[in-house]
Amino acid sequence: MAVTVVSGLPRSGTSLMMRMLEAGGVPPVSDGLRTADEDNPRGYYEDERVKKLANDDAWLDGASGRAVKVVSALLPHLPERHRYKVVFMRRDLDEVLASQAKMLERRGEPAGDDALLRRAFVKHLEATERRLATAPNMDVLYVSYRRLVTAPDAQLARLGRFFEGALDATAMASVIEPGLYRQRREERG
Repeated sequence: MAVTVVSGLPRSGTSLMMRMLEAGGVPPVSDGLRTADEDNPRGYYEDERVKKLANDDAWLDGASGRAVKVVSALLPHLPERHRYKVVFMRRDLDEVLASQAKMLERRGEPAGDDALLRRAFVKHLEATERRLATAPNMDVLYVSYRRLVTAPDAQLARLGRFFEGALDATAMASVIEPGLYRQRREERG
C-alpha cells in the first residue's frame, strides 16, 4: 500500500488537504507538536520527523495507507523503497507570499523580499515538478487551492479518481471552510 504524501509550498493549503484526507478516511501521520493557531485554526498536521528525512527515514515504513505532510523542499529525501501517492497543492504565489507575510507579522518576525522569494519559489516549483514527473515510485495529483475552496466538487471528483474511490467525498467536503481562505487575490479574466 502506498504512502500518501501531501506537499506544496508553505501556505499552499497542505493542512487543509491533510484535514480533508483524514475526514475522507486516510489517517494522518502527525505528532501534534505544532498546535492550531490563528494562521491554521484547524491544525498543521505536521510531524517533526519529516524535517530529518535526509538522515532518518525508517519511521516511514509504518506510514503505508496513511498521509504524511512533506513540504516540497524535502520531497527529494523520500526513500525510493516506498510507493507514494503525492497530492501537490498549488496556490497563486501572490497569495502564498501574502499569507506568509501575515503569519510572520503575527509572530513579530520580519518578512522577506517578495520579489526574491517569488523567483526562488518559481525556480523551486519548476525543479520539483520536473523531478516528480520522472519519479518512478510516485503518482502525482496537482490540486489548485483556489478551486478546491471555491468550487470543490470537481476537485473532489479528481481526488476520488486518484484514490480509486476509496475516499468519503461528502466527509471531505464538510471540512472545507471558505472563510479561512483569507489572503485571496482576485481571479484574472
